[in-house]
Amino acid sequence: MRAIYPGTFDPVTYGHIDLIKRARTIFDEVIVAVAHNPAKSPLFTVDERVALLRQATESLTGVTVDHFDGLAVDYIRRKSARVMVRGLRMLSDFEYEFQMALTNRKLSEEVETIFMMPSESYAYLSARLIKEAGVFGADLSAFVPTFVAAALQRKLQARS
Repeated sequence: MRAIYPGTFDPVTYGHIDLIKRARTIFDEVIVAVAHNPAKSPLFTVDERVALLRQATESLTGVTVDHFDGLAVDYIRRKSARVMVRGLRMLSDFEYEFQMALTNRKLSEEVETIFMMPSESYAYLSARLIKEAGVFGADLSAFVPTFVAAALQRKLQARS
């Protein structure tokens, strides 16, 4: 069975990678789908996020990286999938994710949302906090792969 893990991934973190790996143990194929979502004002372009994710998942069989525009449920249908994987880090994520899952169910009854919790060591990670720490030159090696930390520092330096 194929599952789609949609998100912004700005940037990809060890928490995202953990979820991808664990979803792959459940599903035959996992497509990590990078959303074109200008409303979130991403730091990285879609192409940059796709490239970072491809590098982060290159050793994982059964995992591909793609991007999409529009509704996730429409993308999931186009990919002939029925399952959307979403991560829940903390209780604070639940309300938003629950609303989104119910809305998606109304938009497409054939798509099911599966919630997965990250490993405890990654439950606190958020791309937003990592970007904020990166602004101040923090060592990000515990949160993201080295190549992501380097790309993040380059991007942040270019903006200042």
